[in-house]
Amino acid sequence: MAMAFKMATTGMWVTDECKNSFMEMKWKKIARYIVYKIDEGSRLVTVDKVGGPGESYDDLAASLPKDDCRYAVFDFDFVTVDNCKKSKIFFIAWSPSESRIRAKILYATSKDGLRRVLDGISYELQATDPTEMGMDVIKDRAK
Repeated sequence: MAMAFKMATTGMWVTDECKNSFMEMKWKKIARYIVYKIDEGSRLVTVDKVGGPGESYDDLAASLPKDDCRYAVFDFDFVTVDNCKKSKIFFIAWSPSESRIRAKILYATSKDGLRRVLDGISYELQATDPTEMGMDVIKDRAK
């Protein structure tokens, strides 16, 4: 059986796949983003979607449901003022207004446990609509 990491505060478990896919994105650059979801029945945080290295931030935004919560990590590559190439990983807690109250509470209380498992996140965003996580917000944070 696959190993999982328990989040003590909510009783949720983070699967190996979550951590392993994150590490591959971080070190091997085989993904641009990863979307995570909570399976309420099994109480597991699992990988919902992995965006390939050629996909963009718009693809990530389009993959988030309009009526349900998700977590996402995005590997943002940019060039500094000094002309240095850098990469920062963003953690996004997506909780749209149309999602159920129960889902919002579950995702809010489970967020810190997942963040602890995903080592190497530079910035965190919380968004309830696409404007709160637009590319302009990402670029502003990554300065």
